[in-house]
Amino acid sequence: MRKLVLSLLSVMLLSGPVYAAGDAAKGAKVFKKCAACHSPEEGKNKLGPSLFGVVGRDAATIESFKFSKAMKNSGIVWDDENLAHFLKAPKKFLKGTKMSFGGIKKDGDMANLLAYLNTLK
Repeated sequence: MRKLVLSLLSVMLLSGPVYAAGDAAKGAKVFKKCAACHSPEEGKNKLGPSLFGVVGRDAATIESFKFSKAMKNSGIVWDDENLAHFLKAPKKFLKGTKMSFGGIKKDGDMANLLAYLNTLK
């Protein structure tokens, strides 16, 4: 049993980047790519919804923003994993999304951005 648990932990750790290890200060700089369309301030929507409190939030639940049907029907909860997949290639992750961003390509930038988004509470 112990070998099984250790094997599963190894697979989990090696199967993808560990985003929680990012630097929030560096992530604030990466967020500048997002700031044209998104605000880090609570209740301040722009072309895209406010990202204040995005981590842990159900998708399409800000009442003051008009989301795509695809986002409304997605059932997504914005945890680090879903955010990483979406932010890497939004249109591939969710067909029908209105987000026209090309994506965050570097794992280091993604880790830092996720660390920053986790501070927006």
